[in-house]
Amino acid sequence: MSNTLKDFSDKLAAIMPEIGSDRLPSLLLAMLKSLVPFDNALIIHYDRNETPSVHYNDIPPLERESQIDLFVNGAYLLDPFYRAAVDKKRSGLHRLSDLAPEGFEKTEYYRSYFKHTEIKDEIGYIIHISPDQFLNISLSRLSFAQRFNRSQISTLSDIGAVVEAICKAQWGTEIKPQDSSGGSNQLPNQLDSALKHFGTAYLTDRESQVVQLFLHGHSTKSIAERLGISPETVKLHRKNSYAKLDVSSQAELFYLFIDSLASLSDYSGGDPLVGYL
Repeated sequence: MSNTLKDFSDKLAAIMPEIGSDRLPSLLLAMLKSLVPFDNALIIHYDRNETPSVHYNDIPPLERESQIDLFVNGAYLLDPFYRAAVDKKRSGLHRLSDLAPEGFEKTEYYRSYFKHTEIKDEIGYIIHISPDQFLNISLSRLSFAQRFNRSQISTLSDIGAVVEAICKAQWGTEIKPQDSSGGSNQLPNQLDSALKHFGTAYLTDRESQVVQLFLHGHSTKSIAERLGISPETVKLHRKNSYAKLDVSSQAELFYLFIDSLASLSDYSGGDPLVGYL
């Protein structure tokens, strides 16, 4: 234990002079890895006035571009860490499986984003660095590794205050004042609004609810329980929704959503499909 603490202390000491430098993210993750091993790491910065930015990503370069492009162009809206931070104001360390709805691993979002990395287990910090900005530090283990155990998660959770302080010192200075001239980029807010209204111009209220829950990763059983209807009724609403939107699978629904976001120009609200279909 003393060697672990010494290693942690040495790496923390090395971090402090690097606050403000480009080396900080890799040093921060090296410190975390000295306590708990992991295979992949990702640091994403969310700002309501900007598209998400990636401060660190050690996914192999050939796989990185396609994954991150899809992610920052709108798929992140369905990410359980993002939704937990935005909708529930969660903070601290969480496991993906604890945040994700039942059925999430069968979604096209999950398959498209995780198909190359073969992630077996993911935990991540949610760190709010201002009212409008937060970070997600994602730590993953791949298919042949063991899942993070309770002791390891407890260790990373216990140093959460240190990680938060480092992140606020590093990225808190990036806080941008709101542009009073109205010129700020409100794209993330627009995309969130587009997600909430996706399909509403073509579907009934109940069909829209079902489509929203499927996009977020809920299973037929989970949707039935949330809406207080039978699984057969959920399947009927899904069938009718797919017919109206001219899609035949959850994969096609997902890419219709992503493509409709990509087509947005001067979005002022409502269903993004109105200007797309």
